[in-house]
Amino acid sequence: MQKTEEPRVLSIILGGGKGTRLYPLTKERSKPAVPFGGKYRIVDIPISNCINSGYRKIYLLTQFNSASLHLHITNSYNFDRFSRGFVEILAAEQTLEHSSWFEGTADAVRKNFIHFKQQNPTHYIILSGDQLYRMDLRKFMDSHIKTGADMTIATIAVNRKDASGFGIMKIDKKNRITAFQEKPAPDLDISDWKIPAESRGDLPPEKEYLASMGIYIFNAKAIEEALDNDFKDFGKEIIPMVIKNKKVNSYIFDGYWEDIGTIRSFYNATLDLTEDVPQFNFYNEDEPVYTHMRNLPPSKINGATITNSLTSEGCVITNAKLTKSVIGVRSTIGDGTELNGVISMGADFYENDEEKEANKKNGTPDLGIGKNCKIAQTIIDKNVHIGDNCKINVSGKKYSDGDHGMFYSADGIIVIRKGAVIPAGTEI
Repeated sequence: MQKTEEPRVLSIILGGGKGTRLYPLTKERSKPAVPFGGKYRIVDIPISNCINSGYRKIYLLTQFNSASLHLHITNSYNFDRFSRGFVEILAAEQTLEHSSWFEGTADAVRKNFIHFKQQNPTHYIILSGDQLYRMDLRKFMDSHIKTGADMTIATIAVNRKDASGFGIMKIDKKNRITAFQEKPAPDLDISDWKIPAESRGDLPPEKEYLASMGIYIFNAKAIEEALDNDFKDFGKEIIPMVIKNKKVNSYIFDGYWEDIGTIRSFYNATLDLTEDVPQFNFYNEDEPVYTHMRNLPPSKINGATITNSLTSEGCVITNAKLTKSVIGVRSTIGDGTELNGVISMGADFYENDEEKEANKKNGTPDLGIGKNCKIAQTIIDKNVHIGDNCKINVSGKKYSDGDHGMFYSADGIIVIRKGAVIPAGTEI
């Protein structure tokens, strides 16, 4: 009996653009490097999906604010020599063939073929670096190979209202994609694009349309042919062209998936982790989410009331009240402080006695959150100093979206910038 050859899979994670919708969290870092869930980074999600699926040759394409991402990848993902696995960052570079930066998702992949081809892959998996989901990519690959498709697009069912925010797929009874439409206008009649009954399975009845998740599998030859042009973007240009010329199938994903590309979606997805049964589950022993192992001490709780909250390692919390909040590594929370709906990203270091003495001389609060503060619906970025008796987002005052000097406002959420110093007694 002839043995079937295992596909040689190369995973490509797209680091995204400038991340303007996540500003100011992306002011000094790329989107994939934004802290998430107390101790992780967003990029840990797609990397972990690859590793848990057995795909350990992973390239991460990026060009904006990539220093912290480089540091995180270097500290987190080191495979032994026997696995032949790697996670490598490919930043935009000038070559004799290309002198410009990445000009889109497709352009980023095209300009790195010189690196990809050295691995001699039979298949490419293209993933996004700013999505929250857990997917068995091996099942995705098995479906692709079984159908004999040149390309397979992971899709998720959405209702008509949400369909206007996505690229929508039209499929036949065998899940072959026959047409693609980018963000159809709300008043456009697309009733003939509904998912065929044969493909619906157990999908909710109100979700009648298929949206692209921005996750693709290509045969190696198919992607090289698809990118043999000047097109820059997968969604707007490459996919419509490939659908016309190649066999493209839909892989319908029915699990939790969230695009966390805005402050609101990031905030909601993070706080959902505090629910009794969160939609995204970190507590899966068989499919862990990997990240940087910091060797921090356990968190020290000097008396606290903690309700539906996550606390990461290395924290010191003293007589505080935490409600529906996510507390990052090395967070310090002072006596009598109340946090409600707060995402604290913690700190990269602990202050020593000399630094605390210097703070006292300069009138600067110590690193962390001081005493008797009341903070609600706020994202506190890393390495923030908040003094005693501060009130943030508890007065009911509304701020317009945008920069307000000491803080940033987005959709009712206050964002305290990385490294900010909030003097004692400040009210926002």
